[in-house]
Amino acid sequence: MAIVLLILLLLCVSSPLKAVFDPIFLERYLQQYEGYLEVIFIVAYTILTIFGIPGTVLTIAGGGLFGLWHGTLISIISATLGALGSFWTARYLLQSYAQRRFGKSKKLTRFQQAVLARPFGFVLATRFVPISPYNLVNYLFGLTTINWFDYTFATFLGVIPGSFAYTWIGVSGKVAMSGGDRLSLFLALTFLALLSIVPLVVKKQKKN
Repeated sequence: MAIVLLILLLLCVSSPLKAVFDPIFLERYLQQYEGYLEVIFIVAYTILTIFGIPGTVLTIAGGGLFGLWHGTLISIISATLGALGSFWTARYLLQSYAQRRFGKSKKLTRFQQAVLARPFGFVLATRFVPISPYNLVNYLFGLTTINWFDYTFATFLGVIPGSFAYTWIGVSGKVAMSGGDRLSLFLALTFLALLSIVPLVVKKQKKN
């Protein structure tokens, strides 16, 4: 997986795939398919997520394309489908190999036990953190025996705050780049920062 991620990183830096990380390019490119824009965006988001491409930039681009509320909804659906696709890929293509290769790994065993102890709550908490290694976690969950429905439903609910934050950044960033008010962008970034520290605050309170 490390080798695959390294190859993807090199492709994203030195090939036309780097356009994925350019929201302005994405917006201009996708606008030519205006009648099917939502469907194309969801399919592209899903496939890129399965291949390990971070969906953050796509969510930001979705804000510029569809606006705050419509963009948030589309990104939530896309992120959930991408997570489910990665989950099934890991479960049906990689699980047997992983069990043979890492079956005795204490870390994988602890992760499996933590997931099965509170499957819905564990996935929900993981998804709530907007800066977590989203794509890697998708595959890790697929290597466990968690029920796919619990995983999908918890993912759907858990990505809502982060999707809203990044979509808001996309909308407000587009306005700021065109010379408009930058206050909204500042508020969006502040909201994202607050989301990121919420788990730390909760963890600290539990210890106390």
